[in-house]
Amino acid sequence: MTSQENFNYLRISEAINYIRQNYKAQPNLEEVAEKLNLSPYHFQRLFTDWVGVSLKKFLQYISLQYAKSILREKSITLFDAAYETGLSGTGRLHDLFMTMEGMTPGEYKNGGENLTLNYSFADSPFGRILVASTSKGICNMAFIENEEHGLLDIKKQFPHARYHLASDTFQENALAIFTGNWNELNQIKVHLKGTEFQLKVWETLLKIPLGGLVSYANIAEKMGNSKASRAVGTAISKNPIAYLIPCHRVIQSTGNIGEYMWGNARKTAIIGWEGVKTELVL
Repeated sequence: MTSQENFNYLRISEAINYIRQNYKAQPNLEEVAEKLNLSPYHFQRLFTDWVGVSLKKFLQYISLQYAKSILREKSITLFDAAYETGLSGTGRLHDLFMTMEGMTPGEYKNGGENLTLNYSFADSPFGRILVASTSKGICNMAFIENEEHGLLDIKKQFPHARYHLASDTFQENALAIFTGNWNELNQIKVHLKGTEFQLKVWETLLKIPLGGLVSYANIAEKMGNSKASRAVGTAISKNPIAYLIPCHRVIQSTGNIGEYMWGNARKTAIIGWEGVKTELVL
């Protein structure tokens, strides 16, 4: 790291600390830039380059995490959560959740109270897998080492939903991807909630062909924002549907396999398996 890069890093660290300490005041771009003795334009560019998202998005993320933490308390109302987070009202709290979480604050607070999930376990070429679905489609698919722990992970997301150990057509179509034709994705329905950016990233992943590999930078470029590699990586790490949404096909620009939610060894095995499948087709 050059002396200039180190200097910039220290300034960004100072900005992040300031935002974390003062997010309830919802500081704007001009205020934070002034603290660093930078112009708003220069600071915005510097912050986005280092953090991967704009200051506004970062502040939204910090605010959302705090709002989520206090909404877990039963006695907290949506008005209280908005006030404690530094927002002007429940309308802004609603907009924040819809933008960043893909659900209303009420839906987050009730933990899927009106949702019914079917779930089942199956064997895949890469180990045991848990697949869950709602009346609209697949909402979760994960490689697991332990069935009980795998189910608990889903229940953390939807603690008040009703769960049934049952297989359905949605699940059967999803699991058929391991033995069927990848080009038949239109037969598989999914029920996903995420931010607009996350949904765009996941949709872009679906366009990576079987046996194909791309970098985080490639994904960012396809989405029209070449500087969003870090944000793309974050969105990929939130992917709730293993294999079907092929985040395993994204590697580092250096050629390194990179991280994988369900284990690097499994990611390597999947890439190799798909490579063989592609060669057989050719």
